[in-house]
Amino acid sequence: MKVFLSIFIFLCMQVSLSQEYNLAKQYLNEGDFDKALVFLEKLAKKNPSRIDYAEDLITCYQQLERYNDAEKILISKLESDKAHPILLVDLGYNYTLQKNTEKANQYYDEAIKIVSENSNFTYSVASRFQKYTLLEYAEKAYITTMAAEPELDFNFPLAKIYGEQGKIEEMYSSYLALIRNGKSSKSNVLRVIDDFITTDSEAENNVKLKKLLLKNVQKDPDITWNELLSWLFVRQKQYKSAFTQEKAIYKRSEEASLSRMEDLGKVAFENEDYEVAKEIFEFILKNSSDSIFKLSAQLQIINIQLLSDDQTILTEIESSFEELLETYGYKSNSLQLQIDYAKFLTFRNDDAEKATSILKKSLELPLNKYSSSYVKMALGEILVYDQKFNQALIYFSQIQENLKNDVLGQNARFKVAQTSFYKGDFDWALTQLKVLRSSTSQLIANDAMQLSLLISDNSLEDSTQTALKIYAKADLLSYQNKTKEAIVTLESILKDHKGEKIEDEALLKQAELFEKQKNYEAAKFSYQKIIEFYANGILADDAYFGIAKLYEYKLNDPEKAKENYEKIIYNYQDSYYYPQARKNFRLLRGDPL
Repeated sequence: MKVFLSIFIFLCMQVSLSQEYNLAKQYLNEGDFDKALVFLEKLAKKNPSRIDYAEDLITCYQQLERYNDAEKILISKLESDKAHPILLVDLGYNYTLQKNTEKANQYYDEAIKIVSENSNFTYSVASRFQKYTLLEYAEKAYITTMAAEPELDFNFPLAKIYGEQGKIEEMYSSYLALIRNGKSSKSNVLRVIDDFITTDSEAENNVKLKKLLLKNVQKDPDITWNELLSWLFVRQKQYKSAFTQEKAIYKRSEEASLSRMEDLGKVAFENEDYEVAKEIFEFILKNSSDSIFKLSAQLQIINIQLLSDDQTILTEIESSFEELLETYGYKSNSLQLQIDYAKFLTFRNDDAEKATSILKKSLELPLNKYSSSYVKMALGEILVYDQKFNQALIYFSQIQENLKNDVLGQNARFKVAQTSFYKGDFDWALTQLKVLRSSTSQLIANDAMQLSLLISDNSLEDSTQTALKIYAKADLLSYQNKTKEAIVTLESILKDHKGEKIEDEALLKQAELFEKQKNYEAAKFSYQKIIEFYANGILADDAYFGIAKLYEYKLNDPEKAKENYEKIIYNYQDSYYYPQARKNFRLLRGDPL
């Protein structure tokens, strides 16, 4: 019974102490140091072995400028046989607060001396220096230890310190040393370094990193340095230079590095450096022994050729597709060839019938449900082009059923809604879109929201849905690559339905089609009309983003681009375009990301 009573009393005391300490911490955090002091002095006296009580009491004394009281505690702790050297840093800092630099440095140097003799204390002592923003001493602690014991590697915390000090070159050197010594992965280091560089190859931080990497390439044959240089050049959008590095990597690792080169080619293509992209894919085609790799490269080259305005090249491309189909045949590992050829025949040669027969033949292959759905998606898109809406809907619905929780399944549902919209079945389209507005894919959810609002807003205002039907027709013409006819059809909405809600939708669609025609002035005019007359409408952010991109990429007016991105940043923070607008704005301003 006495034992039980003793345990009970002990627990009650512990609960009481815990409550008092929580209250003390609350006062300390609120800056009410006098009140905190009352509790902390009592707690420290009752529990002299509790480090946290002592540290908070010292902080309290220092905040109240009672430095002598703080010093007494620290000296009494240092007199112990098991005194930790961080107490020397604490005592030194107590003198720093009193502006007694000479005395403070004396204790800091003593802590460094102990670290040089016993590396077990290095991290804790350096961390204590960092706590007090004594970065030069923290740096000294790590460097001293590494000089005394070269097998130890403190480059990671050292690199962070250099970053805080603004010693960028030293920071880079430390991070690169981590890679060289196998203490950190390349991807982890790049994630950190990425915060210090920009897309500007002439930026000081970029130049420093490039020089260091080139030095490493000259001293060390490890392809890691070429890979890092390639990464830097890609970051700076210098794809030709990145390609040079990738070729150097290939010479030493051969086939294994061609996947990296393929990725580079795709990035160059996405960033519209088509000349370099073509060089890369031609290199892969020439050097790869893998038939599927070669096929992928050939298809990419065709995609680049298709960007040409020269219509005479279409016959040559069709011959290329026929030769490839004859070489690779109808196989499950050449599906991309069959799909790309079918889409070319449809959207560039207006031969949906031949395209349909190719893909129906593809569906006879032994395919898993994903591959089958992939083919059905392409087939459905071709049937929509051919205005065989009901047949298309069957294929889209099959994908939706087979891949219910997959992004491809959600995309198929959107295709059902879009196809229903084209055929004028607006109610069924809305039913599908309502489900998709909560899609896991932000892009699908955004597209669903836009189409849903287009239908619902223009159905309420016009019960006959006349203008909406004209818009659906124009949208279909756009889908069929009949750009000129689509623009003319939209013009009839702007003429006959002036002032109606659908006008801003027609203007936005027209702007996109004018861009497709490379009629950038007309596109700019359409965007400006939305901004001027529909500034409070749901498409204002689309217009600002569209015109900003136009100024940035086509009209070569970065200042105007910044102005329009800024409108989104300050006035449309809930916009789908907000993150990209913010990123583009900062890049144009030259901020590190």
